[in-house]
Parts: sequence; C-alpha cells; structure tokens
Amino acid sequence: MGKKRHDYDRRESREGDDIYAHTAGAIGGLGMALAVLIAIKTKLGLSWPATILLTAGALVALGYAAWWVKTRVMRWWARKPAEAPSVTLNQESPPGPTDDAEMAIPTHPELTAALTRTGAIGKDEVVPLADVRTEELPGIGTQYTFLVPKGRTHEDVAKQLGPIASMFGVTRLHLKLETSRNTEREVKLLKLHEPPFTRPFTAPARHEIETFAGIPLGHDVTGRLAGVPTFDKASLLVAGMTQMGKTTLVNGLITCLLIAYGEFELYLLDGKFCGLTRFEPIATRYESSDDPAVFWSMVQELNKRADSRYEEIKEAIRNRQPAPKFKPVIFIVDEAADFFASGATNEEKDQARQIAEDTRSLVSKSLESGISSVLMTQRPSTNAIPVVVRDQFLYRLCLYVASSGTAKVALGDTYFETVAPINPALLDPEIKGQGVLFANGTSTLIRGFNFSDEFIWGVVDSVQSQQQVTLLKAPESPLKQAIELMQAREVAFIKTAELGPLLGIKETLPSELGKKLKELLGVAPEATNQGRGYKLATLKRAALSGS
Repeated sequence: MGKKRHDYDRRESREGDDIYAHTAGAIGGLGMALAVLIAIKTKLGLSWPATILLTAGALVALGYAAWWVKTRVMRWWARKPAEAPSVTLNQESPPGPTDDAEMAIPTHPELTAALTRTGAIGKDEVVPLADVRTEELPGIGTQYTFLVPKGRTHEDVAKQLGPIASMFGVTRLHLKLETSRNTEREVKLLKLHEPPFTRPFTAPARHEIETFAGIPLGHDVTGRLAGVPTFDKASLLVAGMTQMGKTTLVNGLITCLLIAYGEFELYLLDGKFCGLTRFEPIATRYESSDDPAVFWSMVQELNKRADSRYEEIKEAIRNRQPAPKFKPVIFIVDEAADFFASGATNEEKDQARQIAEDTRSLVSKSLESGISSVLMTQRPSTNAIPVVVRDQFLYRLCLYVASSGTAKVALGDTYFETVAPINPALLDPEIKGQGVLFANGTSTLIRGFNFSDEFIWGVVDSVQSQQQVTLLKAPESPLKQAIELMQAREVAFIKTAELGPLLGIKETLPSELGKKLKELLGVAPEATNQGRGYKLATLKRAALSGS
C-alpha cells in the first residue's frame, strides 16, 4: 500500500513538472516571436498589422513547401524497391486501361444495342462489326446479315423479333428473318422502310411461274415469288375473315397450278356459287352448291378413287413391280365450313360426323395415292372445321383474323411456339389477299396474286386445247366414240334413249338401257331438265381422267 502511494506521488510530481516545462516553453516561444516581430518591424519600418500579416504569410508558404517536398520524397521511396522485379511481373500482369482500349473489338452499335436490350444476347456480349454485312435494297429496306455470339443461335433472335422491332422503331411486320443451313449463328434480318405491301407488286408473267421452284402462292414482302415446293403428298387449309381476298388468292393458286404443275385433275366445289366458275370448263368435276350432301358425294368419290389406287399399289408390290404413277388430283373447296355444319336432328348430326370422318380420311390417307385437298373457310372458329380434319393439313395459310386465338385455329395450336411466328391479327385488313403462309416449319408473309380475267381465261383456253389434243390421241373406246358422235352432231347433251342405239345397244327399257350405258362408258347418266342423258363436258372429263 505504501509503495502504491509512493508511485502515485512520483507520477503526480512528473505531470506537474511537464506542465511547468510546457508553460515555460510557450512563454519562451512567445518572447522569441515578439522579438522577431520587433526586429522585422524595425528593419522594414512597417506598422504592427502589416508586420503580423507578412510573418504569417511567410510561415504558411514555408509550411506548404515542406509538405510538398515530404510528399515527393515518400512517393519516390515507395516506388524504389519495386523497380527491380517490375520487368518480370509485367509479363504476367493483366493489361491496363490503355491495353484494353487498344485491344477493343469494333462493334455494330445498332444491332448490339437492339439484341442486348431485348435479351437476344447477353448484356456482356456484342455483335462485332466484322461479322455484319449490311445491304440496302432500293425501295424495300435494309438487310443485315450477321453472326450472333458463340453459344447463341438464330432462335434467340427469332424469339425476340417483336421487342427488336420496337428497338428499331418499327412493327413486327416490318421485319423478315431468314436462317442459314450452314451455321446456327447466322441470321439474315430485313427491316422494311414502310409497312409490308403498302404498294402492290405486279402479277407475275407466265415464264416467272414456270421457272419458280414449286407452286407460287403470292409475293413475299420483298416482291419475290413465294409458295410451296409441291402439292404432292400435301394439302392446304386457307382461313380468314370474310372479304379478305381468299377467293382471289385461290383463283391465283389454280392459275399457277395450271401453268406450273403439269397435267392433273381438278375437282371444284364452289360454295360461293360463282367464285371458281372460270375453271369449270377444265374441271374433272365442278359443283356449285352449299349442300353438304354434294360435298359428301365428292369426298366419297375421291375416297373410292384413293382405295382403287391403293389396290394398284399393293398389287405392284406383290408382283415386285415399280409403283404405278397416277395423275395428280387436287380437290378445292370454297367455304368448306358450311359443309360440316350439323342440323338439330340425330340423323343430321350422324351425317355431319360421317362427313367429318370421310373428309379426315380423304385428307390424311389419300396423299400417298396422289390426291390433295385445298379447303377454304371464312369462319376459322373452333367448331367451323372439325379438329380431326384441321390436324391433317401440312400447309396452312391464314389471312387477317380478329384475334390470336382464331389464328391458332387456322395455323395450329402450337403455332406461336414455332420459329419467328407472325400473328395474322396484326395484318392490315385494308390490304386484301395478304396472309401468313406456314409451310415446312417456316412462316412467310405473302400477298396473293390478283391476275386479270384475260390472263386467267388465256390459261384456261390453253389447257382446254391441250385436253383436246389428248382426246384425239386417246385409244379407241366406247367413251371416245360417244364424244366424237356428239361433237359431229354439235350437241352439248344427248339422251340415253338416243345414245344407246348409236353405240349398238338394242335395249329399249329405259332403266336397263341406262345400266348398260353406264357399264359401257364408265359414266352414269345425269338427270337434267332436258331428260336423262349425258353432257359432252362430262364425257370429256371422264375420258381425260385416269384411275
């Protein structure tokens, strides 16, 4: 206890000494400062305020100079030890800001901004300028051909076409995307200068249709012909609201088929009564009706022909012979939805179900036998054409519709999950005949051809002339004999009672005479307002048709 008290007294004594020393030092410093100020005042002859300000300024300047020297010395001292190994370290150190600037890759600003902001590529990815080729298409638009970064594909761009169009300041319909068969990374993107089909393209000439690789259905947004590669083993569903140009489009389709497809048989059911009349003279069978029974009879006739062709195919296989070649048959129906509607009675409902099943069989099973179908409807609603029928179509064409749901009915339930889909609800309803063609997994915006009547009539007359040559070259048969008899008499209709004796049939009973004529000619007589007999056009079509 005594020791602690002793230590405390010593510490207290030292603190008192320190205070005394600091006080004495401060008094001495003030005395020296006062002496210096008096000396400066006396030497320079200044007043007291001027002397104080001058001295303070000099002290501040000296303090700054001391700080500056100290800072530079310390920096130099800090760098000195690292200078020796710096050569070795720099070989492995990452590049600095200057090196990054020298190594930066020039990028395409517009494409990079559009793709990164829409999520087509990552925010840290770019489209190098060297990977972009830009081409101006006069009067059409700007076409970019570029590679997306490694690890990305054209599908990343296709899924974001709507947002990309927004970045470009246009609509989705202004953009057309094409892909490459060489690499998944290459994208060809066309940006139109104005909305598609603002100005109509001139209908193609005959030689353009003949040289097209397939069957053209219309122009694409650049003015090039667009269509399908073939109608062999494929059928087409055309849908769109009324007054959108379906009939004009299908008239153009038939015209192109007559020019480019070679010899084929045409079955036409005109639900509008006059929409397909131009092609009646060259049709194997033409009907103008909205009666479901007429549609059903044509479907049943074609199913029987398909069954007969399949039997020939089976027989060829059994005998180890080449498969027979059949003349193509194309069945075109305008306003098809009317023929699937059912009445209120059980009989009418059963008939509607049977019509749907027979049509499904025709569209799905007849393709191998060379029979294709083209069905058009202005009511692309869920129940307009049965699902079992709609699902069989390989090609789909949808004109303007009011909603995306209606578009799915026409183009398929999964259409909007495909690559670069185009929503038909976005089409301009004022531009007739434009639609989305979905074929072989690719969507193409097209506008159908609007051929002049004179052009169509010229094509029909040319086909008729070819048919006449074919009839002249056909081998002798009772059918050919009946045609020649009617042509010699210059009549378009002849009664069974008159034709029978001319072909050597001596039967007088009308019913039996009709049966024997049907067996001989392979064509049943028709009931007309002139009586029961045969039309020259019907016999010609029968002679021109194959199996």
